[in-house]
Amino acid sequence: MLAELLAGGRVLLADGATGTNLFEMGLANGDAPELWLDAHPDRIRALHRAFVGAGADIILTNSFGANARRLMLHGMQHRARELNRIAASLAREVADASGRRVAVAGSVGPTGDLLAPLGPLTEEEAAGVFAEQMEGLREGGADLAWVETMSAPEEMRAAATAAARTGMPWTLTASFDTAGRTMMGLTPEAFAAFAAALPVPPLAIGANCGVGASDLVASLLGIAGGGAALPVIAKANAGIPVVQGDRVVYSGTPRTMEVYAHLAIDAGARIVGGCCGTSPAHLAAMRRAVDDHRAGNAPPDLAAIVAALGPLVQPPNAGGEKRQGRRRGG
Repeated sequence: MLAELLAGGRVLLADGATGTNLFEMGLANGDAPELWLDAHPDRIRALHRAFVGAGADIILTNSFGANARRLMLHGMQHRARELNRIAASLAREVADASGRRVAVAGSVGPTGDLLAPLGPLTEEEAAGVFAEQMEGLREGGADLAWVETMSAPEEMRAAATAAARTGMPWTLTASFDTAGRTMMGLTPEAFAAFAAALPVPPLAIGANCGVGASDLVASLLGIAGGGAALPVIAKANAGIPVVQGDRVVYSGTPRTMEVYAHLAIDAGARIVGGCCGTSPAHLAAMRRAVDDHRAGNAPPDLAAIVAALGPLVQPPNAGGEKRQGRRRGG
């Protein structure tokens, strides 16, 4: 379905955050959001409905960490395929009841492991982990696999292998949160070239999460500069996380995310959504931006991005040197 929606020529609106919204709905800190697929399916449906009501064309399943390696932390690795099937079926139910075409994207996050030779997991093993997850998503009715928050090329390639094995259309986004690169040192330009050269390229590529809307829009300019003729995805956090007592809140207002959506489209995005901290209220403002946007604007330069959204949190190193970092656990 996503390929057909993209072929229609309009900018598509993806949904907002899963985890941070579930925390607002009562999910305890340290608990896996996937636990609520059993415990509170009504709340998962309610979040999907809220995003559809705000105007989302694409909703992501509650399955970001539902791979066997991540589920092992909760003793649920044997339920990986089942939980992904449930996650997709809940989103499918809401999409089908919406009265319009809403794509169900099966969220596939990192395994949480470094791949060999730096870590314990081989690329082939990672492909098997992702394939199990994607099979469950496909069985539950997902239209595509939405591979997100990636950092290492080897893990991206493993996800690509899994998508090919399962016959799932797929998309790929990376998080450029370390001086303009992923934690494993990949620049937006190199990421775009890498994704386009895969044997079975994704339907669309882009950036998600990261360290703020300014940094993410700047990464879109690099992805476009990578020369890949693939549709571009933007899914930024709603501002910067701020600790307030025992809560983490995000600084971005609905107006901030509305401005971000305009800039992301001007930077080349064909799919715009929100990541951590993005509520249905934020998404409704982004829907207005998508609907009101005038095509034909020049891509913003860095000065325009900073003027509209604030300074970069992780500006690229002046010398462009590669910075390594540990893989994100979630």
